[in-house]
Amino acid sequence: MKLHKTLVIAVAETLRNVFSGGMYADKAVEQALKQNSRFGSRDRRFIAENVYGMVRWWRLINEAADNKFIENYFLLFGVWLIIKGEELPDWEEFRTLNSDSIRTKATEVKSVRKVCESIPDWLDELGSDELGEKVWEKEIHELNNTADVVLRVNTLKTDAEKLRYALQKHEIETSFENSYPDALILKKRQNIQSLKEYQDGLFEVQDASSQLIAPFMELSPGMNVIDACAGAGGKSLHIAAMMKNKGSIVSMDVEERKLFELQRRAERAGARIIKTRVVNSQAVSQLSESADRLLLDVPCSGLGVLRRNPDAKWKLSSQFIEGIKKIQRTIIDDYSKMLKKDGILVYATCSILPGENEKQVQRFLKDNSGFDFVEDRKVMPSEGFDGFYMAKLKKIK
Repeated sequence: MKLHKTLVIAVAETLRNVFSGGMYADKAVEQALKQNSRFGSRDRRFIAENVYGMVRWWRLINEAADNKFIENYFLLFGVWLIIKGEELPDWEEFRTLNSDSIRTKATEVKSVRKVCESIPDWLDELGSDELGEKVWEKEIHELNNTADVVLRVNTLKTDAEKLRYALQKHEIETSFENSYPDALILKKRQNIQSLKEYQDGLFEVQDASSQLIAPFMELSPGMNVIDACAGAGGKSLHIAAMMKNKGSIVSMDVEERKLFELQRRAERAGARIIKTRVVNSQAVSQLSESADRLLLDVPCSGLGVLRRNPDAKWKLSSQFIEGIKKIQRTIIDDYSKMLKKDGILVYATCSILPGENEKQVQRFLKDNSGFDFVEDRKVMPSEGFDGFYMAKLKKIK
């Protein structure tokens, strides 16, 4: 593909919005594509892929440039091309770049893990402390790979074989994963949300690891379920499908705008048993001891999903993680009161840090003798999908 300056300018401006403007990468890319609606599909893919690639390898790019071009996003794009082994176009803006020097420097700094894997010092120290050197090195390397796009088949409306056949008509090829019965994995990235099958609610985009949580809850039709940190509702929708639209689901979140999105998705999916409610102390009190199953997919660092959100490593801090652990403790202590005796609570995060996972559960059990530990499961990025943790607790009194 011939390199056009207008595309590089679009990439540079998007990076400026991420690193100087504080925008999340997905929103910055979305804005860039809206502002440049004249671009074709190849141009749009070029912008998205290069923005995410540069965000993912931001430290390596800057170290290879000897940190000379801070906030000169156009020049840093040239450094990125050199690191990738691509030829620089003969543009005046790039004539200050010494390709040999940049390649040599990139080779030198790759011997340092935090530079090679392009992460901040504090994160490298934290991951190593919590997981151990060998595990952390393996997992952070995996988290720098590009995530697969995984679909969850909406079994209220279709099944995996029928959906796969329908997608083939659009020249969209998918594969199965035996451990994930409702998952289809795209063989290449394509625009799927414009498809009639998506508009008709036959599938949702949901990573395979996230699809493990609803089955982990031991659901049955007719149960009363509370999804207390529902967000936009991906897991609520899966729960409704597993319960065959029989019973009730109260999907809660502190942000009302997310619940509006959940309602829209539930209508599209035909998930009739979902009701939404803004979570607050009054709602928690009113729902006391009402749930057969309680899902607490709590706010977390999101370190298990860095493949999808690579800019998180530049926006997170050790102080943020300490703060989020306090929120996790408050949620499990307060929201657990909504569970009936003999009910099951599932605590979940998309983090791989024991401090947000096993240690939180252990602390809760130590302070709450009315709960028994049943089992937990940790899914690491090296297993192929997002990093996730889930623990199952039973209320015994």
